[in-house]
Amino acid sequence: MKEIKTTNLTYYQCEECGFFYTDKEKSAECEKWCAQNKSCNIEIAKDAVKVEIAIFAAGCFWGVEDKFRGTKGVISAVSGYSGGHTENPTYEEVCSGKTGHAESVKIIFDTYMISYKELLEIFWNLHDPTQVNRQGPDVGSQYRSIIFYNSNEQKDIADQSRKELEKSEKFDKPIATEIIPASEFYEAEEYHQRYLEKHGIATCHI
Repeated sequence: MKEIKTTNLTYYQCEECGFFYTDKEKSAECEKWCAQNKSCNIEIAKDAVKVEIAIFAAGCFWGVEDKFRGTKGVISAVSGYSGGHTENPTYEEVCSGKTGHAESVKIIFDTYMISYKELLEIFWNLHDPTQVNRQGPDVGSQYRSIIFYNSNEQKDIADQSRKELEKSEKFDKPIATEIIPASEFYEAEEYHQRYLEKHGIATCHI
């Protein structure tokens, strides 16, 4: 059983089936059942937390990961690479611009605590979505702005959120953010995870 402490709750993940619980005993019960029966118990799983995955690219992933990891309702935020064509790319390969990947963050969130729309609002405010293939001083296609949707529902919410942002006239330039289907997400090297926290840096974002 994996224990995950967030800003407001502690979650317990069954390492057999991957379900999340806020009740440690329920998680232990789930893991025991799964290990013995090689399948989930529907009755136990009813108490599992409903989660979704969101994947965003908004420039340097250090700051994006840090912001979302500290957001209420977010269970985990992991830095990685998505949107490219090379399998298991390294940081150096992604920085070359030849793999097609963008620095991205994969977020697992508790839908009872925070909605996808609310995550999008944080995403828009994290960076300048009008910039093309860059964020501030960071230049390159790996820094482009992307919303990777995991369902038609997420796509519809993202499209509407973008329209609302454009209508608000907050920016005097067109929104450059791509809204595309989620593709393979490759977790970045360990030294990139929790980078700002490890190095005592407040932020790397604009």
